[in-house]
Amino acid sequence: MSKLRIILKSIFDIEDGVTSIEYALLGSLIAMVILSAVMGLGTSLGALFVDVATEVGDAISRAL
Repeated sequence: MSKLRIILKSIFDIEDGVTSIEYALLGSLIAMVILSAVMGLGTSLGALFVDVATEVGDAISRAL
């Protein structure tokens, strides 16, 4: 019985897999934050470019 207890204790004392999972979760969280920030920025920049294109088109039509 004590040999089984020693084996089980040694298995549960290994923390390499837990650390890897923690780093993977942290990396995926950072990736999601970056992705949402880039998507929000992209939407804002898209609207800005549409506004600039409209103003340039209006300025050209008034000049002609």
